[in-house]
Amino acid sequence: MELLCIQSQEHPELPLAELKAVMECENIHADINVICEGLVILSDISEDDIDDYYRILTRRLGYTHEVHELIEKSSVDIIAHDISLIEWPKYIDENFAVRVKRFNSEVDTVAAERRIGSLILDNCDGIKVKLKEPNSLIRVVAFENTLYIAIEKFKLNKKHFVESKPHKRPFFYPGSMSPKLARCMVNLSRVTAGQLLLDPFCGTGGILIEAGLIGCKVVGSDIYWKMKNGTAINLDYFGITDYRTFNIDVRELKMYEKVASVVTDPPYGISTSTGDIEGNDIFKEFFISMYGNMKDDAYLCMASPHYVDLTPIADEVGFEIVEQYAIKMHRSLTRIISVIRKKQE
Repeated sequence: MELLCIQSQEHPELPLAELKAVMECENIHADINVICEGLVILSDISEDDIDDYYRILTRRLGYTHEVHELIEKSSVDIIAHDISLIEWPKYIDENFAVRVKRFNSEVDTVAAERRIGSLILDNCDGIKVKLKEPNSLIRVVAFENTLYIAIEKFKLNKKHFVESKPHKRPFFYPGSMSPKLARCMVNLSRVTAGQLLLDPFCGTGGILIEAGLIGCKVVGSDIYWKMKNGTAINLDYFGITDYRTFNIDVRELKMYEKVASVVTDPPYGISTSTGDIEGNDIFKEFFISMYGNMKDDAYLCMASPHYVDLTPIADEVGFEIVEQYAIKMHRSLTRIISVIRKKQE
């Protein structure tokens, strides 16, 4: 069985990297077939696993917009024949709508939706079309001349990433990270529900919100009491209860238990939170603190400005950088997302 993933095209690498990281930490076994940027098919999934995998992906992913169970692969020329062979009562609950999305295709989306909807009606009794809030959504993806016919069984909560933007939270401070990127970074850290995640520069709590919503226990610290307090306000607002917050300098942080994941966006410059140290020593002190607070198999995912080379600093402390992704913010700043772990023996 197969799952069809429609991904964001906001970044050329992060959506696929996030998907791979979630599959790794959640033990999702499937072949990854990249059809084109924004369109990925996960294949060779057992019938026993497909619903569990589907639920995990829709619960966790930030840079994937839709996930659907693939029913059939067809083409413009033989679509009528292939639709006639599908057992539609297995997929449609009373009413349905067809939505077509194109990738490198000249298919007329409106005409294709009408034609495919009519063909389904001709091959299934006792159902009707309902364009607004249908019980069943048939997603057809057109790539060149190929048509992928799929059914939506579990929805991603795409509204969350709009409704939880920093300025919509009870406590707001300029410069906060977008919830979609925060979710992606949490996923890149390979953390799973029930594990402990730390953000030692928690700011307004955006990273902790995303980790809490996928079931993690979360801890946030900040040198500024205002931020520590604001984080707690925001976590309460989103219904996250398994959290602790501390007002402390990152260099003095001694966790009550070692964490499974560190995800953070240090302020630029990081010197605003460690005011008596300058230059790369700031990052070295940060890495030293995190090394002592992380489990041996934990991952650290962090953002940093492009003009800081983290590799030699991490190497000196005992870390290795396993992935890096660049996000251009404006002409003078590119944000680097790094995935880091302790050196493996």
